[in-house]
Formats: sequence, structure tokens, C-alpha cells
Amino acid sequence: MNNFIFCNPTKLIFGKNQIAQLTKLIPTDKKLMLTFGGGSVKQNGVYSQVMDALKNHNFIEFWGIEPNPKIHTLRKAITLCKENNIDFILAVGGGSVLDGTKLIAAGVCYDGDA
Repeated sequence: MNNFIFCNPTKLIFGKNQIAQLTKLIPTDKKLMLTFGGGSVKQNGVYSQVMDALKNHNFIEFWGIEPNPKIHTLRKAITLCKENNIDFILAVGGGSVLDGTKLIAAGVCYDGDA
């Protein structure tokens, strides 16, 4: 095994009304992709909070990450990120959206098949 150093700083922000923090946390000069599942975020009000927080940001939306995400769905998102020179990906939803977005982020930086 080769020696290496791994540093992965993480900031987790929890609590009521914390979605509004996105305005300050994501630079406005970055191109974003927002990833979503089937639409429950519209029903529970999260979508409108995210839209309010990111109203001054440049972003595209990717919908349809299913439970236990399918690779063909995630490949579409990877392609869209590459075509739009996306700098930042924000998962908005549950565990499958989060897991799928992790693969999307890795796939954007990889020339092979994620």
C-alpha cells in the first residue's frame, strides 16, 4: 500500500430554517446542479425554501433519482454536469438522492464509466 494523507473537511448544518443558509454557503459565481427524487420536496415545502435561498444563483435541476438509484439515471446527470460545466452539486431529498449524488460527483471527475 502507498502512503497517503486524506483530508475531507465537512460542514453539517442542522435545524429549523437552516436551508436559508445556502444563500451564504454556496458562492453565487458557481454553477450548480440540484438533484431531486420524485417530488416529495415540493409537497413538504423544501423545494420552495431551496428556490428562495438560491434565487441569486445559477443552477440547473435534475429530477428523477429513484429509490436505489439506477446507473442509467445517474449517467444522465453526469453527462448534464459535464455539458454545463457544473461546479457544485446539491442533493435535495432523502438517502437515495444523497447516494446518487455522490456517484454523480465522482463520475463528473472521472473519464471512464462511473
